[in-house]
Amino acid sequence: MTLDEFDIKLLIEIQQDATLSQIELGKRVSLSSAAVNRRLKRLHDEGVIKKTIAVIEPAAMGHPLTIIAEVEVESERIDLLDAMKQSFAACPQVQQCYYVAGEWDFVLILAVRSMQQYTDLTRELFFENNNVKRFKTLVSMSTVKQGLNIPLGVE
Repeated sequence: MTLDEFDIKLLIEIQQDATLSQIELGKRVSLSSAAVNRRLKRLHDEGVIKKTIAVIEPAAMGHPLTIIAEVEVESERIDLLDAMKQSFAACPQVQQCYYVAGEWDFVLILAVRSMQQYTDLTRELFFENNNVKRFKTLVSMSTVKQGLNIPLGVE
């Protein structure tokens, strides 16, 4: 898909605030609200915009701890890796999961209520999984930067 300058401007704006009305977006990018509507629909349909969500403060909802877990697998058999991916994806506390190259095979970002909850999750996700060779836990002391914004334009 080819993106023009209006598409890029729209994407920059909605990455900052997806609640802006199409009228306001139109003013900001010099398009009519109808043109904004068509472009946003096309960007959704083409998969450029995956979804529009609200970002909720985890601590406000009782999930004050961010845990980073690095996981090494015993076997990289595709069926075993697929089962692990499904297990990680199905866990609501797993906010992000990456299958990575290097010393570790997976990196998980989890939002948990307490260390006890994380301990329980380690049993479920790691100790009960025969394909987990080892895992390492990092506990976030503070969030310096968090986001999913993609650099667009001249940033």
